[in-house]
Amino acid sequence: MTEKILVTGGAGYIGSHAALALLEAGFEVVVLDNLCNSSAESLVRVAGVSGRAPVFVRGDIRDARLLDDLFAAHEIAAVLHFAGLKAVGESVRKPLEYYENNVAGSLQLCRAMGRAGVFHLVFSSSATVYGEPAEMPLSEDTPTGLPTSPYGRSKLMVEEILRDLAASDPRWSIAVLRYFNPAGAHCSGQIGEDPRGVPNNLLPYIGQVAIGKLKELAVFGGDYPTPDGTGVRDYIHVVDLAEGHLKALQTITGETGLKVWNLGTGQGYSVLEMIRAFEQASGCTIPYRIVERRPGDIAACWANPLKAERELGWKAQRGLSEMMVDTWRWLSMSPQGYARE
Repeated sequence: MTEKILVTGGAGYIGSHAALALLEAGFEVVVLDNLCNSSAESLVRVAGVSGRAPVFVRGDIRDARLLDDLFAAHEIAAVLHFAGLKAVGESVRKPLEYYENNVAGSLQLCRAMGRAGVFHLVFSSSATVYGEPAEMPLSEDTPTGLPTSPYGRSKLMVEEILRDLAASDPRWSIAVLRYFNPAGAHCSGQIGEDPRGVPNNLLPYIGQVAIGKLKELAVFGGDYPTPDGTGVRDYIHVVDLAEGHLKALQTITGETGLKVWNLGTGQGYSVLEMIRAFEQASGCTIPYRIVERRPGDIAACWANPLKAERELGWKAQRGLSEMMVDTWRWLSMSPQGYARE
């Protein structure tokens, strides 16, 4: 019997790529998404690429009754949990929304899983849980610090809740995936990142400038202690990231307890390096202006990904050039994104 996987937030950027990877690996997929920052069209396209459609349930992970009904209707084997708000800057302005969605939502999900007897969970965490560490690269042994934003704190809170949950009940098997900066799009050009309003993440912001939706790129901070003064991040191709979730899911099956893995490439790139790489891939010139730093941002952040390679058999396969080419293909084929009405 084919296992059925629930993907919360599965219509979003990373969730839709994970849903596609699951379908291509032979799993059945149920997607739960409230579409607050995503589009159901992504799932139509996932079905077009894979030849198999996920089941879509529109709803919110904070809705206990809906969760109970979903688990009653579907024999779920495991959950990939992406649902949540994810913008660092917005979280500084709207902290209560982030704690309500990310922390309270995860509590409701875990309670519903327990009621349904589903104890395998892969949680979408973030490298922001490390706060402002003194040394790079970041390994799983790096102490979690004081995250610099409510977004990062919400992820760390959920990690601590899951750690306590796994310690309290040996039936739970939980993977916490701390990932760095997802970028790129599926090579089909059918699914990619489609943010609402001005993008919070660098690459979709560059893309909106490239296709003429925005006049110029705002580079937040040019005075960081980095080689060119702009922030340095570890960018990981979203398809590599999705494949990491499948590896984690397979690894925790039949095991117990909570395990943590970084998903990154081990290579940091500055904002200006990203601009130049995109210009090379697209042939476009990206005008930019350096502005003040954003609250909650840190100077540099990149992964030590060796534990995931050793324990999951996973390693990022796609480099910076492929991220840029795939992003440009997605933008060229879908300049209006999923064309919301």
